[in-house]
Amino acid sequence: MAKVKVEDRELFKERCKPYQERIKNALDAEKKVLLTINQDALQKPYKQFQLSEDMLSIAADYMQINSLSVELIDTKNNDALNDARKIIYKSIIYLESIVTPTIDVPYAEIEDKVAQIANIDLEKRFYLVRKMGLTIQLLEDAFGDNSKWKLSFIEIRGRAAVVAKNLLDWKEACKVYFDSSQAAFDTTVYYIRLVRKQLSQCAVQYRDKYELSSRRIDDMKSAIRFVLAERRICVLIAQKEDAEKLKSNAQVWKDKLDADKKSGVAK
Repeated sequence: MAKVKVEDRELFKERCKPYQERIKNALDAEKKVLLTINQDALQKPYKQFQLSEDMLSIAADYMQINSLSVELIDTKNNDALNDARKIIYKSIIYLESIVTPTIDVPYAEIEDKVAQIANIDLEKRFYLVRKMGLTIQLLEDAFGDNSKWKLSFIEIRGRAAVVAKNLLDWKEACKVYFDSSQAAFDTTVYYIRLVRKQLSQCAVQYRDKYELSSRRIDDMKSAIRFVLAERRICVLIAQKEDAEKLKSNAQVWKDKLDADKKSGVAK
């Protein structure tokens, strides 16, 4: 790699300052919120939701620092990218704290948790879910195919897909889904389609990780849970054929895992 000119490095530092300042201010604001977040139980979930979105903005700033590094000194800034990765995890954890990280769960079991953010409308939830998905994709692209973190994105995507699913008020969503006269019809349909797509992709990624790399029982079990989570949605929206296919897939994968455990392939 060619030696970086002093003036290029100085320009990089100068161009990074606005992003570094914004990151510092956002992290300081987060600390202030966390100091008082437990004082009002009713407002806590709303603050966690907002903090989740704030973390994604911080991650975007870290990625911008990396972009400047590549542009100005022809070097990937792995520190900035790794900080972005950690911040995305924080974003997900804030949402998990509201609606749980459980992959396959009956809505009745988390309905009271979703009710904690009843005043956050569907559009805002959908926006956050899409923003999180885009941020994760941009970070994965920035790391590149040969990154040591490549497999970790399977977990990140999986956890993001779960909170996307669990953030939705499924009682209301199922009513709107079957009534095109509702104002929220389009957003509801797009939200459900996105969640199904994410769950399906996560199932395949965890299965492939098991088959091609880890042979860890937990990975295959996660793949099966993602299949069953999508099946649960299909049952709710009366997609009977898809629900049967997914049920069959889950059983095939379970049988495969059982056979691998008996043969000692799985660990």
